[in-house]
Amino acid sequence: MDTEQRQADFDYCERIIKKHSKSFYYAFSQLPREKANAVYAIYAFCRTADECADGKHSFKKKVQLLRQLKKELDLFNDHAELDKPLWRALRQVFNTYEMDISPFYDQLDGQSMDLSFTAPNTMNELEKYSYYVAGSVGLMLLPVIASKPSADLHSIVVNLGVAMQITNILRDIGEDYHEKNRIYLPGEELSHFQYSQEDLHKGIINENFISLWEKLAARAESLYNNFLLNIELLDEDSRIPVYLSAHVYRGILDAVRNNGYQCLTKRNYVTKEKMAQINAAVKRVFDLREGDALTVEK
Repeated sequence: MDTEQRQADFDYCERIIKKHSKSFYYAFSQLPREKANAVYAIYAFCRTADECADGKHSFKKKVQLLRQLKKELDLFNDHAELDKPLWRALRQVFNTYEMDISPFYDQLDGQSMDLSFTAPNTMNELEKYSYYVAGSVGLMLLPVIASKPSADLHSIVVNLGVAMQITNILRDIGEDYHEKNRIYLPGEELSHFQYSQEDLHKGIINENFISLWEKLAARAESLYNNFLLNIELLDEDSRIPVYLSAHVYRGILDAVRNNGYQCLTKRNYVTKEKMAQINAAVKRVFDLREGDALTVEK
């Protein structure tokens, strides 16, 4: 493959992440170009899988699309991939990094779980689901952002993905319920905080709802903190962009809080201005770390 074709394939993937996830694009576009391209290709695969399961198709069509994507992944795994931008870009990623195909299959399993959706009853069930649709993404990215992965780092990036998925769930409670007829809030927690499906249907935001929401948010924030405390395990050139992505995504939780927990009828997001503020704060943190390191060396 010539250089021009290779770049065109990565450009195709970049347009997908730029269109569908401004927060991820904002953070990961700060990686060195080769690593950024790898992230774009991985994101494009995950977005393709997500659209198979959540696109505006009939259930039967969604099943067909997911099966077709799995067949294409099988071909890719056999080094007989289709001649398409996504697969050509992913082949370049697999040729460059020590990639593992397993989390790509896990991602498809996660999307299949959405098709045959069963509301989680416990936090453990929610986190298991979150691994398949988001923790798996952390494992896909791991060889790109950490050239010396360890067992500890393996679990840490999975937990980051789970934190981000819980954040998604807390952001999209109303959308998931009204548009997809799904409730991702665990049944045990709904019962414990005495918040019913009828309350959700009516769009009630009361102390019970806020307490329930904050319990899940606390779990996500604990996982974010665990990841951020271990940021030094990543490659030096990947630390700031990944640290930034975690902080920007975590910022969605504060956006919901600042809007009075209105996530039943309103879509909450981190504004461009807020992303710029977070970016500046993250870079100050790393500047201070570098200064401290220099002082120690002296």
